[in-house]
Amino acid sequence: MSHPIQPADLGFFSVLAGAGSLSAAARELGITTPAVSKHLAQMEARVGVSLVNRTTRRMSMTPEGELYLEHARRILGEIDGMQELLGVSKATPKGLLRVNATLGFGRSHVAPLISRFVRQYPQVEVQLQLSVNPPALTDDAFDVCMRFGAPPDARVIARHIAPNRRLLCASPAYLKQHGTPKVPNDLVKHNCIGIRQGEEAYGLWRLSSGRGKNASTEAIKTRGNLTTNDGEIAVNWALDGHGILMRAEWDIQRHLASGRLVQVLPMYFTPDADIYAVYPQRHQLAARVRAFVDFVALSFAQQPGGSKG
Repeated sequence: MSHPIQPADLGFFSVLAGAGSLSAAARELGITTPAVSKHLAQMEARVGVSLVNRTTRRMSMTPEGELYLEHARRILGEIDGMQELLGVSKATPKGLLRVNATLGFGRSHVAPLISRFVRQYPQVEVQLQLSVNPPALTDDAFDVCMRFGAPPDARVIARHIAPNRRLLCASPAYLKQHGTPKVPNDLVKHNCIGIRQGEEAYGLWRLSSGRGKNASTEAIKTRGNLTTNDGEIAVNWALDGHGILMRAEWDIQRHLASGRLVQVLPMYFTPDADIYAVYPQRHQLAARVRAFVDFVALSFAQQPGGSKG
């Protein structure tokens, strides 16, 4: 019985897509360019759709080809993971690793770490996707997700990577013009820069004082004329003197150190946003996942100030 998709086609198509041209794929596979063209034509005949747009100079995926490639790489990654789980491939981390992170943190921290990681583990192929909000924990599209806060789900493993506080801050120019809040309720008189991210209640800032049995928390409904879903934009607005911002320490530490931003209400505590690497339990023994999470944890631990990010 003939099947439209052959197991050998998956690896072939992944190499072809990565090579970028038929001739480059032929060199990587150690066969002739006509042989690559013939194999591709046979694949397309079996599935009944065109997978690749060919021109004399370049090659690009059709929408069907992009879909085929996405699933081929996921399946190949799962095969590699199964081999690692069975102890067939213990020596070197390899295979596809799909990583998700939020936009600002992914750009400034995760992407540079991946650059160093693949130099150390060149047999690992990393796909990084940045999103405004973290994907659902039941989403099987990623192997490791970098998140803020521990997820309340026993089906995943959440490894604590680094502590990370949220701080209130503003520019010296704004505070000079509008005054400095002394207690949390003073915030209602100020322009507060809003960030719509995740599932947190928008514009509701919780500030606590004291510790243990003496702790008390106030929920302040803030207001302001500037709102965004991008943390970098919000930080730039704060730097421009538009208002008070609540932001993770990793994102504003350099501006606090330089004096361009000043911490507001430093005696009050805001909810922590500790950094976690989250991954499904079935991936905990996969060498590429273990290596990446260990690499990230060590990198943060080696940063100045005890890995605050």
